[in-house]
Amino acid sequence: MSSYMPYRFSVAPMMDWTDRHCRMFHRVLSRHALLYTEMVTADAVIHGDRERLLGFSDAEHPVALQLGGSEHEKLAEAARIGEAFGYDEVNLNCGCPSDRVQSGRFGACLMAEPELVARGVEAMKRSVDVPVTVKCRIGIDDQDSEAALAAFAQAVVAAGADVLIVHARKAWLQGLSPRENRDVPPLDYDRVYRLKQAMPDTPIVMNGGIADFDEAEAHLNHVDGVMLGRAAYQNPWLLAQVDSRVFGQEPAVASRAEAVDAMRNYVAGQLAAGQKLNRIVRHMIGLYQGVPGARAFRRILTVDSLKDGADLEVLDSALAAVEGRVASAA
Repeated sequence: MSSYMPYRFSVAPMMDWTDRHCRMFHRVLSRHALLYTEMVTADAVIHGDRERLLGFSDAEHPVALQLGGSEHEKLAEAARIGEAFGYDEVNLNCGCPSDRVQSGRFGACLMAEPELVARGVEAMKRSVDVPVTVKCRIGIDDQDSEAALAAFAQAVVAAGADVLIVHARKAWLQGLSPRENRDVPPLDYDRVYRLKQAMPDTPIVMNGGIADFDEAEAHLNHVDGVMLGRAAYQNPWLLAQVDSRVFGQEPAVASRAEAVDAMRNYVAGQLAAGQKLNRIVRHMIGLYQGVPGARAFRRILTVDSLKDGADLEVLDSALAAVEGRVASAA
């Protein structure tokens, strides 16, 4: 089995969500969870504004770069660039079902072309020293998911993939929107368990529909790691349990208020660098989910952070509003 172990718990790459500000907040909540970038196409990495697309704080480690693409030479070059930026892993997206991704010949449609994906993985492995991993679905459209997933997994692992992350739903590329593809096709966790049984020496990570840590721990009895997506983003306080429940370490923070306070220096630095407050704190609005005063916290961060000159006072005001309610409810 691979000696690369951060995959034990990770936060999924999510377009428009897991940017560097989001990852910094998640790192405050967990020292050990593996964090992922949003998907970046190989072409964008090669030709685009690399600092804007790939820049991150050293505090984010361990952090992985997710690439989209199918041309092995471009994937290899983009992987080299990502490694030079300091990423701890390069991941290939073979699971996104959006029309835009399909038209670019990357994402879930690549599950129909395991040999093409294998060439990309092999090229990246030759180009970098960091782990190369693949994220996929259990199948697409009318594929027999049992046979198709086995063939795909065997091809990419033979090419050198260090870890396989499997979203336990099929992707329906015709007739369902990307949003529907996150919910409509039924989850088939047992299919992923069987894949692990068939490939005992390959690290397999479960993704898809995992809502809390009880579910995560149940999966860890069958696979090597779990990846949470929307649950971790919408209820980020879940991440405060990662270090103790998954890695057997002290929690990174003891309270939500401590997490907010731990973000202050980062927010101040980003504001000084010209960033807008709303772009940073939008990732924090779910922190108090289920707690008295959560609505006031969300409202202040959402509305007041958009105002001209919005600064740390907005964060302080939101924190005071919710902690005041928490104290009065105690």
